[in-house]
Amino acid sequence: MSENSARGLSRFAMEIGVALLTGAFGAAVCYGSVEAGTGWTDMGPDAGYFPFYIGLLILFGSAANLIGAVIKHRGTGEIFFEAARFRVVLSFLLPLVAFAAVSTFLGLYIGTALYIAGAMTFQGRYKWWIGLPAGITVSLLFFVIFEIGFKVPLLKGPVEAWFGIY
Repeated sequence: MSENSARGLSRFAMEIGVALLTGAFGAAVCYGSVEAGTGWTDMGPDAGYFPFYIGLLILFGSAANLIGAVIKHRGTGEIFFEAARFRVVLSFLLPLVAFAAVSTFLGLYIGTALYIAGAMTFQGRYKWWIGLPAGITVSLLFFVIFEIGFKVPLLKGPVEAWFGIY
């Protein structure tokens, strides 16, 4: 199958999208820096002085990438990734997004247990009675390592109140 007949996202579109995304990030840095002040005072530079110029460098790099993409990749038809391969990437990306969402509301320990159990069960094709204890064991190990060993509290969500962990 030739490269031009493959279905998927073109490299040109991806290069343009990334250049615009990094450009928007640079613009946001510059905007926030201007609000904090970008000049000099009697005490030295304002809080936004250095971040403003970093934002300008990001904008400059994004503009260079945008121009390079237009010159180098426009009209080539080069495929960045095929639709079939994108499904495989999504099968790992979507559970990670769900892990982040669950961890935000229920805490990292429950999120980790559910993620490990789900990944083992649905992606690894393990039986649920193997995946669920493995997820719970990993979460318990994380609790022992971080909370007891390192004394670094991680996000617990409502679990903290339910079990009286403070």
